[in-house]
Order: sequence, then structure tokens, then C-alpha cells
Amino acid sequence: MQAETTVEIRGPLARIVELGADVERWPEILPHYRWVTLLGGGGDRKVVEMAARRGRIPLRWRAVQEIDRSGPAPIIAYRHIWGPTRGMDVAWTFQETTGGVLVAINHLFRAPWPIAGNAIADRIIGPHFIAPIAALTLGTIKQIVEREAATGGASW
Repeated sequence: MQAETTVEIRGPLARIVELGADVERWPEILPHYRWVTLLGGGGDRKVVEMAARRGRIPLRWRAVQEIDRSGPAPIIAYRHIWGPTRGMDVAWTFQETTGGVLVAINHLFRAPWPIAGNAIADRIIGPHFIAPIAALTLGTIKQIVEREAATGGASW
């Protein structure tokens, strides 16, 4: 299963990266996130347990987050290490444009379950869980950043 969710955000790259990277605060700003618990590490490498909702369905997983700041724009990468999406790789990438910043979240998941695993991932997990949660995450961050740009201040 491969999925890409993109949005262009009119606002400063640094603020967009800050909101995308500070997962421990996501439940404060993203209504679909129930909790995020720091299990280890900190800064640009941490292990977290995350819980979100897709509609009424609760979801939970653990991931390692690593931020690579060596290039012109950071990359926020996740490797899911526990839960139904164990083994999934996620990368947030950022590209400055004339209108703001193009943000992409790319998911790559090869289901470890025999026989029907990849079909389930391609037809159910990707389009019905991964894509909607990623779209809501980026859409909410877009609203926050663009509201801040219009009013001249951070909202948290």
C-alpha cells in the first residue's frame, strides 16, 4: 500500500515543520488524535505511542520518529513498530513554493499477514484509514498556520 496526501500551506516553513514534528501536542490541536505518549528519546528522535480515531473507530500504534535536518527542508520520518500497521514507513516532506509550502505525507506499508494482507492494506487500510487521517491532519495544520499568518501570531 502506497498513499500520498498533499496540501499547500500559506505560511512559514519553520512553523509548519514545528507543528508536524511536535507529536506530543497533537491531541491539543488535532481533534482526531486521542493521545500521544512519549515512550523514549526526545528532540529529533523519539519513540511514541499514538492513538487516533477514524470516525468512531479507535486506532493505536507505536512509532519511531526521526527528523532529518541535513537538507534544505527537514524530513519527518516515522517507522511504525507496534500495532496493526507495524512495519509501515511514513515520511513528511516539505517543498517551498511561490505560494507557501507544499507538504506531502507518504505512507508505504507491506502487510505482514499471509494471503490477503496486501489486498486488505490496499483496499481498506490505505483508503479508509490512512488517507482520511492524513488529510485531516494536514487540513487542520493548514488551518492553524494560515490563521496565524492572517492574525500575526501563534495560536499555541
